[in-house]
Amino acid sequence: MSRDPRYDILFEPVKIGPVIARNRFYQVPHCTGIGWTQPETLARLRGIKAEGGWAVVATEETEIHPSADCEPFHEGRLWDDRDIPAMALMADAVHEHGALAAIEIMHHGGSVANWGTRIAPIAPSHRPIIYNYPVQARAMDKEDIRNLRGWHRDAAVRSKKAGFDIVYVYATHDLSIAQQFLERRKNDRTDEYGGSLENRARLLRELIEDTKEAVGDKCAVAVRFCADELIGEAGLTHDGEARDVIAMLAELPDLWDVNISNWPNDSQTSRFAKEGFQEAYTSFVKSLTTKPVVGVGRFTSPDTMVSQIKRGVLDFIGAARPSIADPFLPKKIEEGRIDDIRECIGCNMCVSSDYTSTNLRCTQNPTMGEEWRRGWHPEIIAPKKSEGSVLVVGAGPAGLEAALSAARRGFEVHLAEASDELGGRVTRESKLPGLSEWARVRDWRVGQLERMANVSIYRDSKLEAGHVLQFGARHVAIATGSFWRRDGVGRDSGFPIFDGATVYTPDDIMAGRDPEAGPIIIWDDDHYYMGGVLAEVSRYAGAEVVLVTTAAAVSAWTANTLEALPIARRMAKLGVEILPYMSVAGFAGDSVQLNSVLTGEKFERPASALVTVTARLPVDALYEDLRDRWQAAGIASVTRIGDCWAPSTIQQAVYSGHKWARELDEEPEVLIPRELPMIESGRLKVMT
Repeated sequence: MSRDPRYDILFEPVKIGPVIARNRFYQVPHCTGIGWTQPETLARLRGIKAEGGWAVVATEETEIHPSADCEPFHEGRLWDDRDIPAMALMADAVHEHGALAAIEIMHHGGSVANWGTRIAPIAPSHRPIIYNYPVQARAMDKEDIRNLRGWHRDAAVRSKKAGFDIVYVYATHDLSIAQQFLERRKNDRTDEYGGSLENRARLLRELIEDTKEAVGDKCAVAVRFCADELIGEAGLTHDGEARDVIAMLAELPDLWDVNISNWPNDSQTSRFAKEGFQEAYTSFVKSLTTKPVVGVGRFTSPDTMVSQIKRGVLDFIGAARPSIADPFLPKKIEEGRIDDIRECIGCNMCVSSDYTSTNLRCTQNPTMGEEWRRGWHPEIIAPKKSEGSVLVVGAGPAGLEAALSAARRGFEVHLAEASDELGGRVTRESKLPGLSEWARVRDWRVGQLERMANVSIYRDSKLEAGHVLQFGARHVAIATGSFWRRDGVGRDSGFPIFDGATVYTPDDIMAGRDPEAGPIIIWDDDHYYMGGVLAEVSRYAGAEVVLVTTAAAVSAWTANTLEALPIARRMAKLGVEILPYMSVAGFAGDSVQLNSVLTGEKFERPASALVTVTARLPVDALYEDLRDRWQAAGIASVTRIGDCWAPSTIQQAVYSGHKWARELDEEPEVLIPRELPMIESGRLKVMT
């Protein structure tokens, strides 16, 4: 296939100061949960993106000094020359595929606790740090500012030595010290670094000038800047001081990388924002500068990308999450394989990796974070080593991924689904408010499978053990999913406490079996998205809704996906009453017995129905029926995958199906590969 000429504009080279990007695809800086802890892992992850066609591939935020210690979050580090070799690994991996390597050096000032280094944080003025830690930053004096400029300059020089082509000055996300100097609410200085906007922008100007002087002969200097904080006049706005700063410094950097602050605004989930959502706040930038501009908006459609360029909104299509979901997105557009693009669903499981300091993961792309550790490639998979067919029972996220990956290895694959719809829980959940883009998990895999000659799909085919034994498959994957418990057993209670016709589960609601009237009590012992989404469903139906949770907030775990505050706001707007720090002890049919986890007080609330969002049980009866019979039938393996093995997230189900297919006829993994620090001759070395 050849490229659609409509997309030719996306593959034009663009000059950025002294360097040239081969096309307009730009992987902006994004965190991975890996950072300085696993340099080989990080280098391979970024190198894959360069191979996939991204013209610029950037690091995550990279600390320039021990006083910028982001622990417990794993970010990049360039404290001194000892960090250069690790950073050079990434630059080399990116250069290997003809892309430019960018590095986002930064000092977080009054947003880090410096837990690891135990250095007092510094900030423009005396303020508590932005995270909810009992730590306050001290106000910087003139010597501190001189030192900061020196640290930043030194890090820029180290970046150049490591082989980076673009060096960032970071001023966004409410994290960087340069932005903190700009913000009136955080800068009450009375010297030349405070007061007027020109004074508050002085440090940003100096950092840009210092960086250009230090490395501008060879490296482009980019500024990552906040175009709006979405807090009105209390912050930087696209029609106020943010605009004025860009106008003031318009021609100073070689590139403007613009977004909205803070991170929850910049990386909103698809539940709350659609593709291109930042344009309203960033489109003004190109009218103020002749320098190229990159911006983001969870772009996955090439038509939207072309529109951004042709309408003069952006020069580069920036991406973090879409480059994670499909590292080969640019190459697929270039080769005319639009239908092969694995589109980001905007679930922010990738973001949760940074918040939990664990290797990057993605619902759509199960190879993400496994490029070095397991040698997984998003587009290449080892061919099969044996003959015989594969039978996958269940076409939910695990089953679809297992069938597709096995088929890509060359196996003859048979996929049997008990219902007339493919997708399992993805199909059901994507019909809930705000989750429609999650259907991409199903649609992409079904689209791939339906084009493969070695795949047969059977709908309305509920298989029993006898069918499986007679089928003649060499390998069988049981992906029959799970169901939500009705009895109340979960985190809070290990004993059954509910029963009755007016006790509902998420499965009931998704199947259209809604409570007939309110008030409805939703018992959210899951703490992810489901409780809040079901509250929306019931409110849209007009019922009075009370959401009960043992946590301090509704959908508490979504703090890791940047959704906790937007969900709480939506609940408030819809009039959903939230009862935090509360557990449910019983249901009498017309009232719910509640326990305060703070005081132990017991009381009742009237309720005509109870929706229990507690735990799930695997649908594993087929596996149990096969357990002692499949080997005698000549089947090489029968394996539970996805929620049938252990109910979890959709991301984990996809990963489970992919891993199963990768490991067919391979030696079992005994030890998980790791990057281990070793002591050798009194020196610390990373052994791989």
